[in-house]
Amino acid sequence: MQPGSNLPAGEPGSLRRGRDRLLLLKLLVGIVPLILIGRLWYLQMVRGENYRVLADRNRFREVDVAAPRGVIYDRYGQILARNRPSFSVVIVPADLPEDPTAVLDRLNGLLTQPIPTPGPSPTSQPGASSTSETAPQSKAKSVLEIPDRQPWAMSRPEIEKAIDDGRIGGAYRPVAIANHLRQDTAFLIAQDAVNLPGIGVVLEPIRDYPSGTLTSQVIGYMGHVPEEQVTEYEAQGYPANAQVGLTGLEYSFEKELRGTSGRQTIEVDVNGRKVRTIGEPVPAVPGRNVVSTLDLGLQREAAAALQEALDNSSGFTKATQGTVIALNPRNGAILAMVSLPSYDNNLFAKGITNEAWNALTSDPDRPLFDRAIGGQYPPGSTFKIVVASSGLQEGTIGLRTRLGDGFDGVNDGVIWLPNEYFPFDRTKDQPFYSWIHKYGYGHGLVTIRDALAISDDIFFYQLGGGYRDFRGIGPQLVGQYAKSFGLGQPTGIDLPGESRGLVPTPKWKRVNYAENWLTGDTYNISIGQGYILATPLQMANATAAIANRGYLYRPQLVDHISDAEGNVIRSLEPDLIREVPVNPAHLDTVREGMYGAVNWPQGTATKVRVPNVTVAGKTGTAEFYRDDNHDLKPDRDEKGNLPTHAWFTAFAPYVDPEIVVTVFVANGGEGSGVAAPIATRVLQEYFGSKPSEQAEAPVGPG
Repeated sequence: MQPGSNLPAGEPGSLRRGRDRLLLLKLLVGIVPLILIGRLWYLQMVRGENYRVLADRNRFREVDVAAPRGVIYDRYGQILARNRPSFSVVIVPADLPEDPTAVLDRLNGLLTQPIPTPGPSPTSQPGASSTSETAPQSKAKSVLEIPDRQPWAMSRPEIEKAIDDGRIGGAYRPVAIANHLRQDTAFLIAQDAVNLPGIGVVLEPIRDYPSGTLTSQVIGYMGHVPEEQVTEYEAQGYPANAQVGLTGLEYSFEKELRGTSGRQTIEVDVNGRKVRTIGEPVPAVPGRNVVSTLDLGLQREAAAALQEALDNSSGFTKATQGTVIALNPRNGAILAMVSLPSYDNNLFAKGITNEAWNALTSDPDRPLFDRAIGGQYPPGSTFKIVVASSGLQEGTIGLRTRLGDGFDGVNDGVIWLPNEYFPFDRTKDQPFYSWIHKYGYGHGLVTIRDALAISDDIFFYQLGGGYRDFRGIGPQLVGQYAKSFGLGQPTGIDLPGESRGLVPTPKWKRVNYAENWLTGDTYNISIGQGYILATPLQMANATAAIANRGYLYRPQLVDHISDAEGNVIRSLEPDLIREVPVNPAHLDTVREGMYGAVNWPQGTATKVRVPNVTVAGKTGTAEFYRDDNHDLKPDRDEKGNLPTHAWFTAFAPYVDPEIVVTVFVANGGEGSGVAAPIATRVLQEYFGSKPSEQAEAPVGPG
């Protein structure tokens, strides 16, 4: 031991500590590789399959391939509904940077690029100002930040929420944030793809309706699955955000038009861009095409004639609503079906704005409502064809039976119905008038054919409800025959929203009004007034059953279904509902009366003329009370008359009918003066003839 040292003799301390450190280092050098090897073994052998799946998920994507929706045509191949391309911006949350603010800001800048304004025309005159020089340029507003935004654009907070939700579940599922971009905007975004990781532009089909307002009530429109029906549609294989038919043929033939989506696996790069397709894709199956029975040319003429009549309507109340139906009585095929006012179903293709939706739903004329199948109105004298048929079939009258206002030798167009409780007190008798009473005279005693031709109300009062010693058909039988002609029940047309109408009975009145049925009630329904209600389509179908001598067909709007190559997949054959329980000989008598209405001098529709074609028809003028009086317009004119609906229903040619035309103008006035001319134009269009000059002659209403 050295002098002055307390250490024991032997190895120095610094040398020992160095050796310990070296030993520790050797241990670390030996252990770390073992740990790394163990970790590598764990990752590759234990968790390897899991990480391979994650890697493939990041590199490979399964994407849906949208199926083209089927096209809707008219009977001659003109397109009524088709698909057209639309650009959408989508975000894949998994491909976005951790902080997507810069990407979203850049996208926002591209989306808000102002629309290029054309400069002066090369042919413009010196000194003339172009649009770009005079029109002020408004500052572009981001579709990501519009507070009262359109349905086709997400707001910035919604986008951020969608990204957060996507990262929790479905991070690789594209989320559409803006639809229906302009083509130049879509190309700008696609060209800047390298700076927009996680952002993509996709091409999607949207619906286009070339005929717009002309056929919107029939064709309908598409929209997102209603919230209350999401589960039902998902069970059929629809995604929750699917577009489906909501009204019209788009709804009724959704299964045929829909098609089947395809799938493909793609490989993407680090920015989520497609590199190549992996494997064999499952191709999309296009939807079936629907070929309708509509004749677009006839539809156009019917709409024009009806609109002209509405524009020119006069009286103490103005007509603003109406419908025209043309169908083939041989098979029930609808050739034209117009309901005015209408709407443009293209508004719904891109997602209707709040302003447009509010305008449609707040319009008192209800343009979204299809009056042809949904409107329920008193049919007026058009219903007499049903009452006449039932009276002949029941034997209540014959060809020579004469009824009318001449029982007392007084032809003044009025009869007096005794009070059921005071039958001998003449002061309590109830008067019932014929339309001709306003001219100061009546029709006298007439036969059934004349009664139809001149639309004699008193004849039908007596036929339906009886008078003195003559026993009428009675309300029960009138109701039974009305139902056999298709009233009081849906026709079964392939459109949603059809109304039943109403055929009242004594029991119905007791249940709904707690009142007994009176003879006056039978009088009223016998001329299509009172409680009875029918849709215009029901009256057109009843007319068709008269025209074809007793066959009631289900009205159809679709002729056949075809595939994308035009091959017929399914033809919709005529669907006979029933044969009406009336002898064809009796129906011929009714047909003769309808012939007289148009072709006899005293008929109510003598202005209906189609060159070289014989037409038969029946006018109708139905009084009504307003459903409400919020507009403060009077219910009666200065003479005390109620407003009236105008009706006319006809078929042609008379011998072998091939078309029925039924016209209804709500609040239109007289059927002979308003509805009949509309039907004339439709018939002239159908038979390819021009309007002929007609002699002016006073004609009474039906």
